[in-house]
Amino acid sequence: MQPIAAWLVARPLNGGIGLVVSLLLPMLTAATSGLSPITGGLVMVHLVFAVGLRWALIQAVASVAFLAALALVSGEQMAQIVASAVVVWAPAYLMAAVARRLRLITLALQVSVILAALAVVAIFVTLGDPTTYWDSVVTDLITLFREAGAIEYADWLVESRSVVVPQLTMLVVFVVWSFLITVLLLGYGFYQYLPGKAAIYGRFCDLNFGRVIAAIMAVASVLAVFTSAVWLQNVSFLIFVTFWLQGLAIVHWLVAEKRVPSFVLIGTYIIMVPLFGLVVIGFSVLGYLDAWFNFRARMSASRA
Repeated sequence: MQPIAAWLVARPLNGGIGLVVSLLLPMLTAATSGLSPITGGLVMVHLVFAVGLRWALIQAVASVAFLAALALVSGEQMAQIVASAVVVWAPAYLMAAVARRLRLITLALQVSVILAALAVVAIFVTLGDPTTYWDSVVTDLITLFREAGAIEYADWLVESRSVVVPQLTMLVVFVVWSFLITVLLLGYGFYQYLPGKAAIYGRFCDLNFGRVIAAIMAVASVLAVFTSAVWLQNVSFLIFVTFWLQGLAIVHWLVAEKRVPSFVLIGTYIIMVPLFGLVVIGFSVLGYLDAWFNFRARMSASRA
């Protein structure tokens, strides 16, 4: 990985080539097409950290222009290719730019949680009650599944509709947040392969969202119980599940400090594939408690 990370920043042209290849290469096969947003965003984050905001932006603009020209020559829809590049690279660029300006990955992630909560509020302010909107979306999905022959998925949506629809705002924001944060952290990890760049903006294993965010979640939860406000329920649960990342950071810290063997971390990621929902809830509880009691600091103090 280190040779690739170094090659991408050796010359400005290399970065542009890396952006284009990382976006288009996974699209060549159906099995890896879903990785295109991850690989493309990863390279963009790496470039922002490594060469700075200005040069990363220049490389991105040049890459978009190249893709547009390629689309015209190959007869593909220019707008579709350019739009996919913008959708992948723009969020990755902005997230990495915030982290680079703040000079601390933990602070950038804390800001991201606040922005995610504000996004939920914005949806409720814009749509009023988004239940009607999501209900129509679920109706369309049920029809789509039935037409595609996925009768079991359609029946499940029909049965769970009353439970799923009120939570869809939170779920959509959480999925988008998790995806963007994953791209940011992978790109930052890739950047750390460069010589002398390890942990220059902090370590993921030291992530702590802090008591302020934990307190906001607690207050929102209490108010949601007394007011039965759906938007407060969505905000409080969204903030709670973002703490799963802090729970995962604890496992990384245990491995980094050699308190547990590496296969524990590997096993954790393997288990997450079939049991992602359960793992997220479990890590959310662990991460939320850690925000109040700071288990890692206590373990370090006890060892000293």
